[in-house]
Amino acid sequence: MSRPVTRALPSSAVKPRRIESIDLLRGTVMIIMAIDHVRDYFHKEAFLYSPTDLSKTSVVLFLTRLITHFCAPTFIFLAGVSAFLYGAKRTKKELSFFLLTRGIWLIVVELFILVFFHTFNPTYPHFNLQVIWAIGFCMTVLSALIYLNRRLILFISILLIAGHNLLDGVHVPGSGFGSFLWALVHDPGNFTFGHTTVSVVYPVLPWIGVISLGYCFGALFTNDYDPQRRQKNLFYLGIASLALFAVLRAGNFYGDAAHWSVQKNFAFSVLSFLNVTKYPPSLLYILMTLGVALLFLSAAEKPLNAITSKISVFGRVPMFYYLVHILFIHLLAVIGAVVSGYKWSAMVLHTRINASPDLKGYGFSLLTVYLIWMFLIVVLYPLSRWFDGYKRANQGKYWWLSYL
Repeated sequence: MSRPVTRALPSSAVKPRRIESIDLLRGTVMIIMAIDHVRDYFHKEAFLYSPTDLSKTSVVLFLTRLITHFCAPTFIFLAGVSAFLYGAKRTKKELSFFLLTRGIWLIVVELFILVFFHTFNPTYPHFNLQVIWAIGFCMTVLSALIYLNRRLILFISILLIAGHNLLDGVHVPGSGFGSFLWALVHDPGNFTFGHTTVSVVYPVLPWIGVISLGYCFGALFTNDYDPQRRQKNLFYLGIASLALFAVLRAGNFYGDAAHWSVQKNFAFSVLSFLNVTKYPPSLLYILMTLGVALLFLSAAEKPLNAITSKISVFGRVPMFYYLVHILFIHLLAVIGAVVSGYKWSAMVLHTRINASPDLKGYGFSLLTVYLIWMFLIVVLYPLSRWFDGYKRANQGKYWWLSYL
């Protein structure tokens, strides 16, 4: 009896295995990120002081803000990982074109879609350059960096991440164009051009280092890389990152202009130790946040279960989720304003929401913030699952799905 003939599929026909730990981590930070955005639009104290101001904050409020610190660096790092995996199936020229065009697209999204979702003001009196702008700009830079040797890219990324704090004392005074350019690079600030204000929240220099580092780490997530070896490498690198953070932070040696100090009690002294600088992200901030992210990726090297599979849905549609959740939060805030006795038009903003004079006295408790956040996630899950299914079914049919 003859054996059935089996034919090996050509390599181009073998579908690459998706690394589920990446989707799980991205989905987790997308869910956590929403807490901070809900807090911006609903928490009463958000209009009064920063949640990291140790002279005014509470432990719960500080930790509510602290946990969201892990979102931006993880998201940008994973954008670099995803760029490497995207390029593993394409030529350098194709990857470079994709990164360049998607980067420009993300900048446009930040300036004209997200700014409108944040303000509901069609006259665009205030532009806020935040994480999507930073990712977009970093992608355009990465579109050129990918032509370099990967070891050189790694060196550049470490140099930018570890060395940019040497520029903390460099400031360009005034509000002219030179000061604005330096803000885009390293020193955040607010600028007025005619009747338009621009807030630079995410200077790009250290973030270029983070996305480039992610690109270098992408080699660990290819199909031919041993999963057990990847798990061990991520674990040891995560521990090393956190250990270096602890040593540098303990002695206030280097890596953050804001030093920690002993506070009124042990709990607040710990908060001071963890109160690292995000704008721009200090070396210690990146070591702390990416150290945890690497440990998460190591621990997540296992099959998904009923809960993690749902979280991963958000991680597969990050851009869709980001756009929809900002829009939905602002719509809910309009309802919150009306219920609180304000006109709905008070939520048509001319500046940052926590600086809007029309909303003086507005806001709710931190418990309400958490309840609204949970409601938001429940509502967005079926929408994200629908778009995930649509994207999977039509990925090869519609080119524009790669940009969402």
